Amino acid sequence: MNILIIGSGGREHALAEALRGEGRELFVSPGNAGTRRFNVDIDIADHQDVLEFCENERIDLVVIGPEAPLVDGLTDDLLAAGVACFGPTAAAARLEGSKSYSREFASRHGIPGPRSAKFTDIEQAIAWLDEIGKPVVVKADGLASGKGVVVPDDRVETERAIFGMLSGQSLGDVGRTIVLEERLIGEELSLIGFCDGSTVKALPPAQDHKRVGEGDTGPNTGGMGAFAPVPGVTPAQVIELTNSFLQRAVDGMRAEGDLYVGMLYAGLMLTADGPRLIEYNCRFGDPETQALLPLLETDLLEIMMACVDGRLDEITIDLAGGTAAVVVVAAEGYPGTPTTGLAIPAVASGRARIIHAGTDYDADDRVISVGGRVLGVVGQGPDLESALAEAYTVVDQLTVDGSGLFARSDIGWRHLPRDAYGAAGVSLTAGAATTARIASAVKSTHDDRVVAGLGSFGGVFDIAGFAGMDQPLLVATTDGVGTKTVLAETLDRWEGCGADIVNHGVNDVLVQGARPLFFLDTVASAKLDPEIVGRVVDGMAEACRNSGCVLLGGETAEMPDVLTAGSVDISGTLVGVVERSKLLPRAGIAPGYKLVGLASSGLHTNGYSLARKVVAELDLHDALPGGDGESIGEALLAVHRSYLGPLSRALELDLVEGLAHITGGGLIDNLPRILPDDVGAEIDSSSWDMPPLFSFLIARAGLSSLEAFNALNCGIGMVVVVAPDRVEALQAAIGEQTWVIGELVDRPGVHIS
Repeated sequence: MNILIIGSGGREHALAEALRGEGRELFVSPGNAGTRRFNVDIDIADHQDVLEFCENERIDLVVIGPEAPLVDGLTDDLLAAGVACFGPTAAAARLEGSKSYSREFASRHGIPGPRSAKFTDIEQAIAWLDEIGKPVVVKADGLASGKGVVVPDDRVETERAIFGMLSGQSLGDVGRTIVLEERLIGEELSLIGFCDGSTVKALPPAQDHKRVGEGDTGPNTGGMGAFAPVPGVTPAQVIELTNSFLQRAVDGMRAEGDLYVGMLYAGLMLTADGPRLIEYNCRFGDPETQALLPLLETDLLEIMMACVDGRLDEITIDLAGGTAAVVVVAAEGYPGTPTTGLAIPAVASGRARIIHAGTDYDADDRVISVGGRVLGVVGQGPDLESALAEAYTVVDQLTVDGSGLFARSDIGWRHLPRDAYGAAGVSLTAGAATTARIASAVKSTHDDRVVAGLGSFGGVFDIAGFAGMDQPLLVATTDGVGTKTVLAETLDRWEGCGADIVNHGVNDVLVQGARPLFFLDTVASAKLDPEIVGRVVDGMAEACRNSGCVLLGGETAEMPDVLTAGSVDISGTLVGVVERSKLLPRAGIAPGYKLVGLASSGLHTNGYSLARKVVAELDLHDALPGGDGESIGEALLAVHRSYLGPLSRALELDLVEGLAHITGGGLIDNLPRILPDDVGAEIDSSSWDMPPLFSFLIARAGLSSLEAFNALNCGIGMVVVVAPDRVEALQAAIGEQTWVIGELVDRPGVHIS
């Protein structure tokens, strides 16, 4: 069996190691120092040169690693010449080759993603940016060798990225068409599957680390490390994600006349509103491939040939247990202009594997760097912690002072136990590193309204923007996450708690009709763990950016005599502004007005004392009954959603008479707060479907209907009071599923039926 691999990176070296075997002759072009014994000189941009090589060497299968040859139609030319090829055709590879095509395709086939739009004009792009009113991601429409995505920290960086691409200054012609996408919040996954045109079989989900700096800071790269599988993602969830994002795409391609054969990569974000598509890639990921292939026990060639022959459904893909992780070693200057010609030292690798990427041999037969990402060090073990410990033992030898090489020291930081970095031989838990990470997260929320912030416990906010208002009123709220943090500790999921407290505050000022301005936080513990604080602040910063407010300052407190060991208290104050004439609730609220409910994302930040007692004897990783694959723990820790986005348009149109944020006390206690003393509410509990989490908790706790609606939000997180003749206009302005859950009556109290 003669096999030709096209490409020169770490992915191609990993593929070569997985495909070599007895009775197989391997060729790699152009290859790198790691594939030296297989390298052949072919001009891979010249399809005729590739075809002639295949004919001369009797190639049985061509495996195309990078995206450019696929988008350029190399697969089409090989197939036309009768050469089997693992990789999609040019038509199918448009999923990666054009960001706008990919979004349009996803929309046609019901694949959920962020709000997005395509632009070739700077002014139109800026106008859409103003219209969406949320942080965005700026993407070049075409291929840009991993440099075509900018995740800006503020408005200035956003406009700079838009201008740089559309003017041709930053990426040339590749960036003259861009896609702007609403920035998503959540955990990112890479889901990669084998495809034969009809059948899809996914590998375990992986997690890449795109940013160059510690704590996911700095510019995007091609990837600084990855690991697989991702802890906490259940087999049922993998099946659901595969069906929603991979199978649906393959089916859509087939329906449109293009068979998708090869690897399909879906970059996903697990948001509070469900999983969303970030991007499609039409090949193996890099560096995810280096972490995934060590887990594959079935012969890779057998799987590829089944895909090429259209019989993937006949193959069983067996996987090894445990975890594999790759840490990328890069050259100084990456992802800008990396240093080349660096001598790569020989090191003791032990059980870890060194995968070459940007390497070659010089005239003296020494291995040198010729690119930005130079090596990948792969560790494997029973869990993430042990896999990383194995990898970092080698990484530390490669990145000594004076080597010109560097690596991130925090790969896997979102999922490692708090003490795992020390065991892995890295130092992220050092206070200085975490302080730098927090500083970056906080600064990312600042704009020209912040006169001074970071560096003090408070901050200075410029109120000159109020000059255009007739009678601006400041609205402030203070609250805490409460005992939800106990579950966050149990499941080691802290970012959501940071977002929880910000979104809770946003909703509390929103019920006054106010828009958020700035947020101040406090994180306290018996003994502070800098890593946990960093993760909490990351979540706060992300939520602030999405709400258009700034994280102005904060306080951390270590209180061993006040708080019990292991407990964390997270609280904060949010300040907003409203025009006096827009203040809610309005004075005209009266019997006959309707109540419109918006869905909650879960318990939000109340009811956790009850919930923890209910699940005390259960495994939180077990599937939630009726929960469509999510675990009990995931459902309980769903991020408290913000209602600023869905309600903004309705508030602008003056369709809202009053708002009730359904927190502690449920519908029964929260609705009366916005009603006149002689007005009550009748609620029809059958008007919406109670989410499975609430049914589960109510049944296990044995709550009566009255108790349930007094303790939990029961699936309704915000209630809008609206005039009866404006209900349809309100629902249209909100733009998501809502329910008319009741109406106001002339007797006090809340009456549930």
